Amino acid sequence: MLTGLKNAFRVKDLRDKILFTIAMLVLYRIGAHVPVPGVPFQGMAGLFPTEGAMGLLTLFSGGALSYVSVFSLGIMPYITSSIILQLLQSVIPSLHELAREGEVGQQKITQYSRYLTLGLSILNAIGYLFLFKSYGISFANADAPEIIFDIMVVGTLVAGSMLIMWIGELITQRGIGNGMSLIIFANIMSGLPQAIFASLDGDVMGTVVTIVAVVVVLVVIPFIVFLERGQRRIPVSYAKRVVGRRVMGGQSTYLPIKVNTAGVVPIIFASALLYFPAQIAVFFPGVNWVMAVANALAQGWINWILNVVLIVFFAYFYTSMVFNPDETADQLKRQGGFIPGVRPGRATAAYIKNVLNKITLPSAVFLALIAIVPSIVFSATGNQLIQSFGGTSVLIMVGVVLDTVDKLEGQLKTYNYDGFFK
Repeated sequence: MLTGLKNAFRVKDLRDKILFTIAMLVLYRIGAHVPVPGVPFQGMAGLFPTEGAMGLLTLFSGGALSYVSVFSLGIMPYITSSIILQLLQSVIPSLHELAREGEVGQQKITQYSRYLTLGLSILNAIGYLFLFKSYGISFANADAPEIIFDIMVVGTLVAGSMLIMWIGELITQRGIGNGMSLIIFANIMSGLPQAIFASLDGDVMGTVVTIVAVVVVLVVIPFIVFLERGQRRIPVSYAKRVVGRRVMGGQSTYLPIKVNTAGVVPIIFASALLYFPAQIAVFFPGVNWVMAVANALAQGWINWILNVVLIVFFAYFYTSMVFNPDETADQLKRQGGFIPGVRPGRATAAYIKNVLNKITLPSAVFLALIAIVPSIVFSATGNQLIQSFGGTSVLIMVGVVLDTVDKLEGQLKTYNYDGFFK
């Protein structure tokens, strides 16, 4: 591992990408502590509750909401727009064709995602303005009418959201790893030290629960890595053929299919959908039943059931988006490959699809269990660390780290260096 890091910093291009990624994440964390103009920064700490819908909003903003900072909206408008466009690709044929056009089509979809992010950011910023006022935060003074300050607050929040989107895209294009995932990773990590101190600052039982939680996380991480690295290898043989004077083919290989093809995307998408009612609730801060519904969806048994259902659904949905059995079967047929005992064409596609369904279900259930079990334990113990650093957070963090390391290892191997995994 240390050798891999040394090799990465020996290559100027890789060193620049790593330093650029770190600089962008540092810039993002600085922005999370810059308050909206006219807000007393020190007076905001502890104003919002840390449980229920508000706790969910604060978690995904990386604590920026608790300070009414310019980055209070966080990365969620961008994630929500990405989810909407992913779902629309399976409904609108023109979007589906764009996705199949390669880089040009992907650029157009990215542009649509930016416009949608702008619209969602404006709506969320207006809702957050109502939320801030419901907690007694005033932005006006005697020198200017209140509407001027309201426009300034909404504009600042929208600008902050678009800046986060820009930072995420810059990291993806010029840095290492996926910018959106790394920003979520930074949000989770930012709350970890405070959660540890809060869980230890109590009675002996709280300290014991904290130690047990840390040990359990350390034990679970290898299982998550095993799931992320797991493959189902389908044997593939190639028929011999004569091209000129050369005999080609005849060798045997395998078709690798990841056990967890969707990665951490089901967790992120499920969290984003359960986060959406909390976003809606900020428009109605004085309506008790709306906030009650948002709180019920943010924690408790309803949240646990919905989490399981959504994670399993998005595991299958995203797997079908990134892995097409029909295209794989056609490609094998064109290359003269076949699965022993299975006829080429439709039978091969059906076989691959059956294998994909069988390995996706247990991996999705495993993800769902890791996501909800810590929430159930938190409801019984009330330990702050379990709430902030639960199964969803661990899954996202491990998945993001593995994805980033894979990309860095791929870059290292292009320069003839050993990667992190020999």
